[in-house]
Amino acid sequence: MRDEMIFVEQVHRDLHDVRWLEPAEIRARARRRSRRTSMLAAVAVLAVVSASAVVVGDRAGQRGVSPAASPPRPAAPVTRVEIPPAALLHQDDLAARAGLHLSEAGLGGTVDVGLSRCTTGRGSATRAPESWISRSQTVLRPASGGGRLGDVLLVQDLHRMRDDGATRFFEALRGQLAACREWRETRSVHWGDESVDVDDVHHWDVPRRDFAGDESLLLRHSVSATLGQADGQVRSGPDTTVVVRVGDLLSVLMLEPASEAELVRLARMAAQRMCVAANPAC
Repeated sequence: MRDEMIFVEQVHRDLHDVRWLEPAEIRARARRRSRRTSMLAAVAVLAVVSASAVVVGDRAGQRGVSPAASPPRPAAPVTRVEIPPAALLHQDDLAARAGLHLSEAGLGGTVDVGLSRCTTGRGSATRAPESWISRSQTVLRPASGGGRLGDVLLVQDLHRMRDDGATRFFEALRGQLAACREWRETRSVHWGDESVDVDDVHHWDVPRRDFAGDESLLLRHSVSATLGQADGQVRSGPDTTVVVRVGDLLSVLMLEPASEAELVRLARMAAQRMCVAANPAC
């Protein structure tokens, strides 16, 4: 009996030392695991389909079907899933000297070109489809010394869409640009010891279209801020973004500082790089 009590006390001590996960951490791990499971399942389906085609061919041969008796079937097109690093722009493609290079790959999500605040609450009619998987890179300028990082030179997000999602994304994007050609928002800023409301007017236009890949848009965004009638209006310089589609791939490019001619050149180079991973192949 004493041995049983010692065993029970040991179990209680061991349970007391166990670190139980917080609910938020459990949910986060579950989301990551479910995403990985979805990705592996998609890859497994592609593998099973390919293997099934091989098995059917072998069984047809065992039944004595002569190659001359049935015409050869065309090979099924290879479906690419992963986005390799080679599909991104290379540092040698940039006209300016590059410094630190950061890259990341993962599951997809929203393809953001800066219109999300405008489209929020405007219904699902212009809601763009989300990507399947993605790969991104950020290139900094050479460091200026003193342990400081250089400024951002290039940001590129590359997304793979499902089915005809890339084409539908461009359709939704054109609808969003039409609805958000000019839109307003009010924000509060601290001015001295008081809070002041600032009216921002966002302007979007598309100076160039279809200059690279299967589809492309050059987006120009500027903001004018009004700090009350007496203080007048301040207009910021435009931000320029390029969106390029090649097959089922979408690339979003931002260059600092940006000239439209250089962005167009980089977009055409990006379209060539994307060919190594696009479905269908270029």
